[in-house]
Amino acid sequence: MPKMKTKKSFSKRFHVTANGKIKYKKQGLRHILTKKSTKRKRNLRHAGVLSKAETRKTKVLLPYQ
Repeated sequence: MPKMKTKKSFSKRFHVTANGKIKYKKQGLRHILTKKSTKRKRNLRHAGVLSKAETRKTKVLLPYQ
């Protein structure tokens, strides 16, 4: 049976932690930052974590993680 291929676009955007959670960088911190509040920008700095339901769906995209 051939090896499963990893979705490279997904693997560049998401990272699996040691506990199996999937982390990602939040969107909205690249440009047009003047109209966003300091609190909003500060909260966008922290990495997001996928929910349990989304994690189960994405296991197909990262077969060897």
